[in-house]
Amino acid sequence: MIEKGKISAFQMAFLILPLIISTAILNVPIVTGRFAHRDMWISPILASLNGFLTAFIVYQLHKIYPKKTIIQYSQQIMGRILGKILGFVILFIFLHVSGIIGREYAGFIISAFLPKTPMVVVIGSIILLCAFAVRGGVEVLGRAAQLFVPIFIFPLVLLILLLPDLKLENMFPIMEQGIMPPIMGATGAIIWFDEVFLISMLLPFLTDHEKGMKWSMISVAVSMLIMVYLNIVSIFLLGESATAYTNPVFFAFRYISVATFFEHLESLVIAIWVMGAFIKLSVFYYVLVLRTAQWLHLSDYRPLVFPFGFLVTLFAIWTPNTQELAKFIRTINPFYGTSIMTFIPIVLLCIALIQKKWKNKY
Repeated sequence: MIEKGKISAFQMAFLILPLIISTAILNVPIVTGRFAHRDMWISPILASLNGFLTAFIVYQLHKIYPKKTIIQYSQQIMGRILGKILGFVILFIFLHVSGIIGREYAGFIISAFLPKTPMVVVIGSIILLCAFAVRGGVEVLGRAAQLFVPIFIFPLVLLILLLPDLKLENMFPIMEQGIMPPIMGATGAIIWFDEVFLISMLLPFLTDHEKGMKWSMISVAVSMLIMVYLNIVSIFLLGESATAYTNPVFFAFRYISVATFFEHLESLVIAIWVMGAFIKLSVFYYVLVLRTAQWLHLSDYRPLVFPFGFLVTLFAIWTPNTQELAKFIRTINPFYGTSIMTFIPIVLLCIALIQKKWKNKY
């Protein structure tokens, strides 16, 4: 095996949680509220069903091929040529998504904090930091996530300080127009839960494989609860006008003011955004270079780290501006991501089960 490191299922959950939450923190009220309006808090619950399904399917594949990743067992299931083609498609998707994450990170940091800094500097600096973490291997990523994720989540608790300004009546009437608006809102949030697919790349490195399913489901459930919490705070504070704000959660932190001295907490949003983006981009980056090394049958993935860092930087710079990217995430990405990260594992599991049954029969 190219990677000799090991992590626990608990650490894997800490790697998966920021994958789902980090970019959703600022955008989930907008993405879900566009269709669901005051029922936006229901949409993450519906969208999480896709995350639970993806985690279940990927874990079943892991039980059949316990020491292999999807890049490896896809060739065994579909044959060498088709498996190679599928592996290339998955790797290209990871490269593209890594570029999108880098562009989202840079867009927020530049607009909120560093308006005069060139984008290539902002993106290049985070990619370089991630590159050193990736070269350290999966154990370094697991320990970094275990350290940073609690710090990443804790500031969200401070939104409770908004309680005097929250209006419960903004939530009613619930489902005034039926269930379809929340379902439509869920289509935009599905892409974040699709990313639990990356456990297929991490499960072979677990020291306690039997706990992989449990902690995968827990990470999806916690992510769903955080999204529901953020949507409820947004709707209670801003009402249906929450979707009119570029970053409702950022505005909510800016709105906090206690005794005229505990205020201007938007810097906390920037801090948790940087930590979350670092973990998320590092995991995608790591999976990209490690699985490319497997796809090419290399003995070590580390020589690929910096060349792929350059590629990720280019893809991030080539990604369209914030408005076009938001439109892509809202309209195309749910189908684009779900087809690769949920539908393909389902097809592979069906073929693997048929093959297993056929071999047992004959």
